Amino acid sequence: MNAVFPRPLQPGDKIRFVSPASPCERSDIEETADALRQWGLEVDFGAHAFERLNYLAGTDEQRLSDVNAALRDPGVRAIFATRGGKGSYRIADALDFSAARNDPKFVVGFSDITILQLALWKHGIGGAVHGAFQGDERDWERQADIAPLKAILMGNPATVLTPQPEEPTANLTTIGTAHGPLVGGNLDMIATAAGWALPPLDGCILLLEAVNMFIGQVDRQLTMLRNGGHLDGVVAIAIGQFTDFKSSGTLTITDLLREHLQPLGIPLLGGLPLGHGPGARSILMGRPTTLDADRGTLTVAG
Repeated sequence: MNAVFPRPLQPGDKIRFVSPASPCERSDIEETADALRQWGLEVDFGAHAFERLNYLAGTDEQRLSDVNAALRDPGVRAIFATRGGKGSYRIADALDFSAARNDPKFVVGFSDITILQLALWKHGIGGAVHGAFQGDERDWERQADIAPLKAILMGNPATVLTPQPEEPTANLTTIGTAHGPLVGGNLDMIATAAGWALPPLDGCILLLEAVNMFIGQVDRQLTMLRNGGHLDGVVAIAIGQFTDFKSSGTLTITDLLREHLQPLGIPLLGGLPLGHGPGARSILMGRPTTLDADRGTLTVAG
């Protein structure tokens, strides 16, 4: 894909927080905003960033208006989601893709935000950063945790991740090496996007992570993605954190993932610190990436 990517951030650039999904309190993200200011960046907030309408951060029109205003504003160089939750899928088809392609910006978030990042990639727009929002202590509690995100945004996207042995999905690692852009993120949003916001995955390394679902839900989603041909052409799968899953009888989430993914016959690298669990990292999507299951590394080129 002939994708466009944003330029690296520089001191004085503006970050805007928006809430495309569920509501949050301003106090929840002040730590994140303060850390960004310490990097020399300007921070502001979408007009409706702290609205609340049931499980949504305002109406669809309000949330979409904030995202599109940020995409259209030449002074905004990166867009941070305040949180995930639910609701981004309701507006993903109405993003201003023309503005985003003419002036690409980093879009930082994960979970429900995955579907916005997928929709942008489908239109040839890179700059998605999977990770870091809502003052999340995984990325903001210690300087050592936020350094990789700062490097990604400020011109050094090179990242090497290795499996964490405490992650159950580490047992899914197979053999082999593959190269391609890293695409994907939250499994629930990948499945939701299928048929309308999901880009072609031919030649891609697919990232999968999930949280707080029933094993049967994962079974349905992977069955649909496989039988619908959406995984055709995927060259490898990077498996992140599958968090808050309970066994169903003797069947574990790892068993289920193995049942669906190993028959694809492509390299699998599990146990990666990407997702909703402790120690989760940020990573730039869409850039040339190498998955080496033999060495146990996922490497995004600089």
